[in-house]
Amino acid sequence: MLSRVFTGAVIGIDGVLMEVEVDIAHGLPAFTTVGLPEASVRESRERVKSAIVNCGYDFPADRITVNLAPAHIRKVGTGFDLPIALGILAATGILPYPEIRDVVILGELALDGRVKPVTGALPMAIAAKAAGFSGILVPRENRREASVVEGLSVYPVDTLAEGVAFLRGERDIAPESGDDALKSEPEIDLEADFSEVSGQEHVKRALEIAAAGGHNVIMIGPPGAGKTMLARRFPGIIPPLSFAEAIETTKIFSVSGLLGRNEALVSRRPFRAPHHTISDAGLIGGGNMPKAGEVSLAHNGVLFLDELPEFKKSVLEVLRQPLEDREVTISRASMSVTFPSDFILIAALNPCPCGYFTDPKHTCRCGSAQIQKYRNRISGPLLDRIDLHVEVPAVAYRELASTRPAEPSSAIRRRVCAARDHQAERFSRSKIRTNARMQSRHIRQHCTIDSASARILETAVDKLGLSARAYHRILKLARTIADLAATPGIEQPHILEAIQYRSLDRNVN
Repeated sequence: MLSRVFTGAVIGIDGVLMEVEVDIAHGLPAFTTVGLPEASVRESRERVKSAIVNCGYDFPADRITVNLAPAHIRKVGTGFDLPIALGILAATGILPYPEIRDVVILGELALDGRVKPVTGALPMAIAAKAAGFSGILVPRENRREASVVEGLSVYPVDTLAEGVAFLRGERDIAPESGDDALKSEPEIDLEADFSEVSGQEHVKRALEIAAAGGHNVIMIGPPGAGKTMLARRFPGIIPPLSFAEAIETTKIFSVSGLLGRNEALVSRRPFRAPHHTISDAGLIGGGNMPKAGEVSLAHNGVLFLDELPEFKKSVLEVLRQPLEDREVTISRASMSVTFPSDFILIAALNPCPCGYFTDPKHTCRCGSAQIQKYRNRISGPLLDRIDLHVEVPAVAYRELASTRPAEPSSAIRRRVCAARDHQAERFSRSKIRTNARMQSRHIRQHCTIDSASARILETAVDKLGLSARAYHRILKLARTIADLAATPGIEQPHILEAIQYRSLDRNVN
């Protein structure tokens, strides 16, 4: 007898609907899985057989052929266990065949028949909804992320027997409903607040500009100046995730297996801080079956690279594509996958190998050649893609001892949100959302400057030897500074402030 069950798989971060066809024919007992299954899928036959027997059902002593279609897509993961088991039970007549085709089914099976959670439940639920299905059968621990998809009934199960009873109409399972509070108002992490940072007002100003326009930042300062402290508080001044952004971010965490237990949505902007020993594949993504790297896990959030020159040069150079294109394409012999990587980069480095080149209270032990070699680990093209270069000096004692309260993150975030509103109105007819994403045509349209500002900028370009990319980034910064000031046009003070954030160009060129 033949049966057909629908399930899902993940390619990149997108769900793809799959068919599990089960044919049981007379012959010597055998269990064959075809359709480009990987090892984890081929091993499902042992889990499926044990689960069926241990739940009290008869396992057919016949020739069983399982076809996973479409056959040209390589199948990976353990989410095929439950649909294969239910397909076998449908082929033997234990389950009513028409009813089993009305829902998408996914789940991993334990040997005793328990249904374990799988990765990628959210993108598979989205694919089920897009294909016109009205329901999806999922492991109980995946119920909340799947229920985020509106108009799709989510039926959580704990065991194979519970799924069989539900499909036979012997047991009712109340569909899981999404959490409306999470959909409407994602959380903002205010545990780390800028009010806790003493001094460094000019650095806070630079980070405010970066948050308002989505600009990348590099901070240069001696050890203990507060670079890491400032970076970790940066997500608190970025506007909260929209529901669409939360869905997109959650898809990445879901397929990577990083979504919290019973978590519906990633409600806070990601903050990723990989160690400088990370490999190219760890940062960008990779593997035989491509998986997301840190740049994609930071999508819609912040990627913090501390001690930037300590990263391998090859790792730093592969950053150039995601910084420019806001996505990463990983090609393998079997497939090519594109992951989103729209993040704000915050990098930090010491001014020299010993760290005290710019510190008036400590003596630098590095020679000029050592300092230049240290700085040259960061290539010019990579620096060109970083909008703000910010000096972070050591904090003076009077600022550390001051009892005057510093401005909280909530006040800074209000100004940032107002500037983002100006940008949303400006780019309402395009796909970009922030000034940092402007292309040449947008710069010509929205970054016009008067003759006096043009002369200032021309002088800066000539003296610093700025590249065309750096020139455009100054204009983008000036546009963001004007937005924070609620000024319709770019004025001379905005250009002057933007130019001062290109300090590393003086040392590299």
